[in-house]
Amino acid sequence: MVKRTRAAHRDAAQWFGLSVVVAGSLAVLHGQAAMAQNASGTHYGFYGNPGLLDMPTAEVAPDGQLSLSHNRFGPMRRSTLTFQITPKLSGSFSYTGTDDLTDEFDIYWDRTFDLSYQIVDEGALRPAIAVGLRDFIGTGLLSSEYIVATKSIGARLKVTGGLGWGRLASENSLGLSFGERDETVVETGGTLNSGQWFRGPVGTFGGLNYALTDKLTLLAEYSSDAYVAETERGILDHASPYNVGLSYAIHPNISMTMAYMYGDTFGFGISGHLNPNNPAYAGGIETAPLPVKQRPSRSADALGWSGAWIEDGRDAPGIRKALAGAMAKEGLTLEAMSLTATRAEIEFRNTRYPAHAQALGRLSRIASRAFPPSVETFVFTEVVQGMPVQSTVIPRRAIEQLEFEPAGEMLAVTQFVDPRALPSDPMVRAEGAYPDFNWSVSPYLSATLFDPDSPIRADLGLRGNLSYEVAPGLSLTSTASLKLTGNVDDLEPHSDDDALPPVRSNAAQYSNQFQLNSLAANWYAHPAENVFTRVSVGYLERMFGGVAGEVLWKKPENAYAIGAEVAYVQQRDYDDPFGFQDYDVVTGHVSGYMDFGNGFHGQLDVGRYLAEDWGATLTLDREFNNGWRVGAYATLTDVPFEDFGEGSFDKGIRISMPVDWFIGTPTAETRDLNLNSLSRDGGARLDLSGRLYDRVRDAGQAEVEDRWGRFWR
Repeated sequence: MVKRTRAAHRDAAQWFGLSVVVAGSLAVLHGQAAMAQNASGTHYGFYGNPGLLDMPTAEVAPDGQLSLSHNRFGPMRRSTLTFQITPKLSGSFSYTGTDDLTDEFDIYWDRTFDLSYQIVDEGALRPAIAVGLRDFIGTGLLSSEYIVATKSIGARLKVTGGLGWGRLASENSLGLSFGERDETVVETGGTLNSGQWFRGPVGTFGGLNYALTDKLTLLAEYSSDAYVAETERGILDHASPYNVGLSYAIHPNISMTMAYMYGDTFGFGISGHLNPNNPAYAGGIETAPLPVKQRPSRSADALGWSGAWIEDGRDAPGIRKALAGAMAKEGLTLEAMSLTATRAEIEFRNTRYPAHAQALGRLSRIASRAFPPSVETFVFTEVVQGMPVQSTVIPRRAIEQLEFEPAGEMLAVTQFVDPRALPSDPMVRAEGAYPDFNWSVSPYLSATLFDPDSPIRADLGLRGNLSYEVAPGLSLTSTASLKLTGNVDDLEPHSDDDALPPVRSNAAQYSNQFQLNSLAANWYAHPAENVFTRVSVGYLERMFGGVAGEVLWKKPENAYAIGAEVAYVQQRDYDDPFGFQDYDVVTGHVSGYMDFGNGFHGQLDVGRYLAEDWGATLTLDREFNNGWRVGAYATLTDVPFEDFGEGSFDKGIRISMPVDWFIGTPTAETRDLNLNSLSRDGGARLDLSGRLYDRVRDAGQAEVEDRWGRFWR
């Protein structure tokens, strides 16, 4: 259990409330098609997932929908993030605070995870049926399980009934019991409480919602939650099991709910929805590409078709210069080129297009205009961090013939090859390609969530990034931060009686006004077919410096890959940006990657962590072919739960949002959100940017094919 002050509660409520407003505002500004509550939509209850008020329903949201809600009634407030993982499976993460639940704490804050699965969808006569778990890996305070059915009657009425266990059996018990239920509350949370599932007494609940208009819905329910602990504490008067409310759809993506709960108090909720499947600008609003240039007839350009132009004064330097200029206008950089009478090979960098197929399409159009008629084969090799990652072989005749045909026809005649397996003529480096210097300055917001003394702490400032590519594969990179304001440094260092070295729990001590986050030399290479390597030396991240090496094996056509990383690092000084402390460690992992298809991707890392603990991290992501990623991870090591501290083990939720999805024009930028436990020492991994797998995979065959529909854009 963790103490929370009333001031801390206000900070958390304001932050989560702001998050809901921001999510809803984005939806309004960009006209998302995700549905909030309406005559045919899914209502979100006070638990932040499909439900009436306190009771669940068997409904599901549209596949992929993200929902953020904030709800409050009586002494309780709850903020919830819900994701429709598959068409039938949804998951939720909630942060719930209750006033005066114990003598020791002003506000008791609790993190919970919920799952719901619709085992039967609704038919003409049958209801939809779902099974769910609430707080299945938390402290157990809110733990319950249920089986629920929902049926539509006409266009406006939906009726729900269900059976509940745990909290959902504390009222309206049937007098039945399925074994003994252990009601122990785990103070540190994070423990899978499977021994409780569907055990103990069984309660009944039910309700209905009726669409009075297309925007206004009446909600009524018979609750099976008696709020025993809250009633015993006198913070809630459970006078009745009946709850009634009204839900109003402010916008198709934002709904508000008002309710009278348990004959005692009023409740209020607001939910905002966003669906990655529905971009703000369908198809994008970027400028149109150049048209494909058809080759002249042989009689009109006999020299060009013969190939004699190579010896006739029209040399490659002139073509190379014109090609580089045209590519630069499209956000592509020419690295090198080789040219014969029938074949042109182009090494390029893609700095603009998150859909690499679109970069290939734009380059194909440019190439059709840049080379004489005898050049029949184009080989486009994408270079990432100085490494040639993948070669795409496209017949020029196909570009000319298929410009106005479905993109799939072009894919059928396109080949993807590892550059090391492809015969190549000597490449001529483009003028000015190296050295290459890039820099940027942008605002940053660094937040620490779920702190025992304040649910959120944050630093706001400016962050600068420098990159100097000396030669292909060799670069110098640096990141520095200037904090303008914030309170992360007020966070007290976590201590568990020195059970583990303080490798992450001392994060606040690195929250200086000026921070040299990283300063490193990096060498990337593609030394053999399907093999990629990287070595980094320097200040690798804001807490550790040293040397790290990585190797990756990945075939372009395979759904799986294998990698390994090892590093020797030393802990950096708190105040001196170039100094070190006494603690050093050898850390490293063997990693397996798997694309399961249907938008799911997994990663397993096994090895030694920064606190010298051994274990594994499992990550599972739902990926959308427009660049969105929503996933979760969990790390289990040989550190006992009691030594790890609150949360028992490291776990979290991560969301990656492509900026082009919001603005409609191509950009490789993303915005990332990570929700995880407080910084703990167990399961802590080196925070290296630019790891090989993401760099190689994004430009690889599978990713290119997934977004091939943008080839002609």
